[in-house]
Amino acid sequence: MSTTNSREQLEPATPLLRQRARELQEVGRIIEMPIALSQTARQKSANNLNQLLADTITLRDMYKKHHWQVSGPTFYQLHLLFDKHAAEQTELIDTIAERIMLLGGVSIAMAHDVAEITTLPRPPKGREEAPVQLARLAQAHEMVLLSARSMAKQAGQSGDDGTNDMLVSDVIRTNELQAWFVAEHLVDAPLVHPEEA
Repeated sequence: MSTTNSREQLEPATPLLRQRARELQEVGRIIEMPIALSQTARQKSANNLNQLLADTITLRDMYKKHHWQVSGPTFYQLHLLFDKHAAEQTELIDTIAERIMLLGGVSIAMAHDVAEITTLPRPPKGREEAPVQLARLAQAHEMVLLSARSMAKQAGQSGDDGTNDMLVSDVIRTNELQAWFVAEHLVDAPLVHPEEA
């Protein structure tokens, strides 16, 4: 009588679906990385960047919400603008998350984790007027920029030039430009100026 284990009884192309194991690394813990940067500096930057990551994911999702729900005479222009900004925020999300991993940390990824730590106020579920959407986005950009500038300064002071550069070159510059585009839509200017007599 031959003995066979369960692996031998499976067809060769059968997926092994019930795989479970412990986490390899918990969020908040830093592993060694050969990047010539102290563990203290890497830990501080990774923690800061996870906060920024949560806020950036939230901002991206706010843009998508407003993209779907915008209405009014500027619908088409704002629909396109919101989608463009959401795509640019998605690029920042990937950049920030990869920097956290490069530092030896673990980037947050799931919606419930983001919701737990984001500092951006939660928008209502329903549809709102375009100026309210725009004002909320402008406020969110300002909050992200305040955090990113503080984090860039901390990274620079600890010798983490890579994080400082990413924050200034990518996060700050992108958010400044987007904040400008959003804020200009909130200027209360008449469409037509009457001729002076």
